[in-house]
Amino acid sequence: METLVKADLFFFVTTIAVIIGSILIAVIFVYVIRILRNVTHVTERVVEESDRIIEDVEVLRSNVKKKGIILGGLFKLFTNKFKNKKNK
Repeated sequence: METLVKADLFFFVTTIAVIIGSILIAVIFVYVIRILRNVTHVTERVVEESDRIIEDVEVLRSNVKKKGIILGGLFKLFTNKFKNKKNK
């Protein structure tokens, strides 16, 4: 009879431990899912911002190409004038 009581006590304690373990695992999964959602949100923002930066750099490059020719011509004009004065 004593072994039957010990077996019942063992099954009761094991059942409680399994229930508590299952609840802890469920809570951990909830937190992991929340963290992964935040990581997904952050990576989406990073992708959006990097696309915007790429667009800005392309605009900057086109402006430099357009205005760079003008600035390059002015730079050559001034350097040629200074070279002519030094040579004289």
